[in-house]
Amino acid sequence: MSTCSRPPLPRERAALRLFRALSPRLPCFELPTPPPRLEPWEEVEVPRPGRTGTLRATWFPAEGGAGGAVLMLPPWTAWGSSYFHRRGRLEALRRAGWSALTLDFPGFGDSGPAEGLFDRDVEDGLAELARRAPGGPLALWGVSAGGYWAHPVLARRDGVAGAFFEDVSPHLFEWSARVRPVFRPMFLLFRLLFPAVHAFYDMRRHAGAFRVARSAHVSGALDPGVRPEDTRELAERAGGRWLVVPGARHLEAIKAAPEQVIALGLETIGAVQARLSPASPRSGP
Repeated sequence: MSTCSRPPLPRERAALRLFRALSPRLPCFELPTPPPRLEPWEEVEVPRPGRTGTLRATWFPAEGGAGGAVLMLPPWTAWGSSYFHRRGRLEALRRAGWSALTLDFPGFGDSGPAEGLFDRDVEDGLAELARRAPGGPLALWGVSAGGYWAHPVLARRDGVAGAFFEDVSPHLFEWSARVRPVFRPMFLLFRLLFPAVHAFYDMRRHAGAFRVARSAHVSGALDPGVRPEDTRELAERAGGRWLVVPGARHLEAIKAAPEQVIALGLETIGAVQARLSPASPRSGP
């Protein structure tokens, strides 16, 4: 079990308001539908028990029937879950026999408002995934903030066979302090006002309690917010593999080494038995 307990809900909600005030501002626009090459797909409303509204998601069934299903969690960018319409992850998963559910976090697209920390929404997404793929293996693929908020869930929830992460920071405020140093006094204020929430944000605590059979973390060597040693530490605490792609910055590992990243992702969730070549970017065992 995770060594960091969940803060009381009133403190969690109060901390969330300050956290969002310190978060990067994103433009609001209507999220695009998947392009024709990703057909067939289905728009989905994911229930949020005890909270307002639903979460917007898209279901991509596997080619020729599914052997399992993957929850895909996007980074904190204005494109929301449509981030996964590019770079070939969805196509590779479906060819390998996996269906996929891409999820929009609160405040993106038609998803409801944020109420509590976002790991609650990851849990709702996994519940919907299990409903749509009963009896099959379940997996998770999270990028940046999406993968970050999955860590507490995987430390307390059984039933996920494999988890793959791209560009995940051990702590959002450590990432922010490096990327936005002018806000460091506010990050310190958050820690003083909400120590329990700040501790809950430390994903090293949760990674050490993972309840998944396989996991791997990937990042870029030039990412100013997620250092190579951060990726290695998260992976080692989780008992998984790690890969650092040379020359890549934040969200660029998939651009610099797409075949490498996707192959490791598929292997991690159990879809293929590929192995990294000796000439591959630096990686853990």
